[in-house]
Amino acid sequence: MMGITDLSTYLVGLALIILLPGPNSLYVVSVAARRGPRVAYRAAAGVLCGDTVLMTLSAGGVASLLQTTPVLFAVVKFAGAGYLTWLAVGMLRGAWALWRGRETRRAGRADEAPEAPKEAVERPFRRALVVSLLNPKAILFFISFFVQFVDPSYAHPVLSFLTLGAWAQLFSFTYLSVLIFSGTFLAATFRRRRRLTAGLSAGAGAAFLGFAAKLSLASAG
Repeated sequence: MMGITDLSTYLVGLALIILLPGPNSLYVVSVAARRGPRVAYRAAAGVLCGDTVLMTLSAGGVASLLQTTPVLFAVVKFAGAGYLTWLAVGMLRGAWALWRGRETRRAGRADEAPEAPKEAVERPFRRALVVSLLNPKAILFFISFFVQFVDPSYAHPVLSFLTLGAWAQLFSFTYLSVLIFSGTFLAATFRRRRRLTAGLSAGAGAAFLGFAAKLSLASAG
């Protein structure tokens, strides 16, 4: 069907892969917990756009070039690791400020509106997009996973890639939606427990540091 050799196996593998935690999904759920579903869907849109770009590059053979060019792979790898580290530091600083009660004191100032500036500075769509694009392992995953289910004798391979990509985006959107509303629920539950919220934010920052370390040690093979 549409040049896809084994759609059922692809869908099972895709579901398992999407369910694995990663920096994209963690960032989306953290935005949902802090800002609510409306802003979190901006981050989800950034993830989906980033995945679309990666799938397009993979179909065009760019992933193969990245895999066979160690210098290029290293540049993208360390740029991604650096960006994840920068995000982690921001999360940890925010957690520390929340733990010390600074946000509570600032909220009492009549001339200050803390939420609006934070949203304007954070730009969740752009952050999620950059996290997706600066992930060379994701590019290599797309090329190595997709090609296993595309029939090389099919006359229109573009249709095969579009179909596989559409399924991937559908699964990803569904999963991110579950995370968004789960994060919103957690935020409502722990809204008055600022120190617990700070601990969860610090945990997310530590996880991002772990992702950065893992990415910096990744190889193109």
